Amino acid sequence: MADHLTTSNECPDCAPLSRRGFVKTTAAALAALTAAGGAARSLLADEKKPASETLVAQLHSSLTEQQRKAICFDFDHPLRSRVENNWNIVKPTISDFFTKDQQALIKDIFMSLHSDEYAQRVLHQVEHDSSDIGGFGACSVALFGEPGPDKKFEFVFTGRHVTRRCDGNSVEGAAFGGPIFYGHAAKSFNEKPDHPENVYWYQGLRANEVFKALNGKQREMSLRTDSRPERGTDTVKLAGKGGAMHGVPMTELSADQKDLVRKVMSDVLAPFRKVDADEAMKFIEADGGFDQLHMAFYKNMDIGNDGVWDVWQIEGPSMVWYFRGAPHVHTWVNIRARS
Repeated sequence: MADHLTTSNECPDCAPLSRRGFVKTTAAALAALTAAGGAARSLLADEKKPASETLVAQLHSSLTEQQRKAICFDFDHPLRSRVENNWNIVKPTISDFFTKDQQALIKDIFMSLHSDEYAQRVLHQVEHDSSDIGGFGACSVALFGEPGPDKKFEFVFTGRHVTRRCDGNSVEGAAFGGPIFYGHAAKSFNEKPDHPENVYWYQGLRANEVFKALNGKQREMSLRTDSRPERGTDTVKLAGKGGAMHGVPMTELSADQKDLVRKVMSDVLAPFRKVDADEAMKFIEADGGFDQLHMAFYKNMDIGNDGVWDVWQIEGPSMVWYFRGAPHVHTWVNIRARS
């Protein structure tokens, strides 16, 4: 696992910014976002609450010059597309570097990237998994580019078991704005077979329903012992057209079985805001892409040897969803539009 990068230095230029101060910056932030293009405006229209992109524009407008120097980068900076299971994208942490109002705004951004049903549970996971070093406040954020007319931007949130993105569709053809990561070590590092209190284990149970629905030949094709190694961004490297993929092809499944896989994918996407979940499914399904998917279960990583597969994967030429539930949950996601 990557080491946490932390700092104990307060930003000397971060004078307390009041709620009234935030209100004064909101009009300018919204104007910049509105000018960013039709894609961002459609995101605003889809949500009753302020869209994540609106809140990111507010945060960007509130930054001092010293804060900008520490957490803001050109849009094409290579750091933007990186993903890890445990990392801080920049050294300053949320609690050490931002005013209280900015911290509250960052939390609002994070919450707005998730569905109402799951946002509190996901927040609990982040707080829990970093509880020994400061919880949510031990995470870090970075901003790439900036909201504005004909400009691109992306907000990236990182910490232990978390990488999330908000880009207003600036990253063309990438669901979630690029690769994301989520995970949870609920009761212990080495979880029990039933993963008690793990926020994401329901996804493992749903995937196992697909395995139960397979016939003997399909199960044989789906079972593997060679899960992908975790190597940061390389973990989500895509197979591409003609690339080798693990597991049973969707073309081997009946219509009912395929429908079950689609329902499982919908449930797996449930923690995320609707606009991102819908875009992910759109990319997966585009141009017959669903029939190019493969699904694998890894029998050598079965906690408790109970035949409930803790590690599974759905993969296609332009997507990977790798759920590694041993010794606890790590999930790597990369979904792109077909080239």
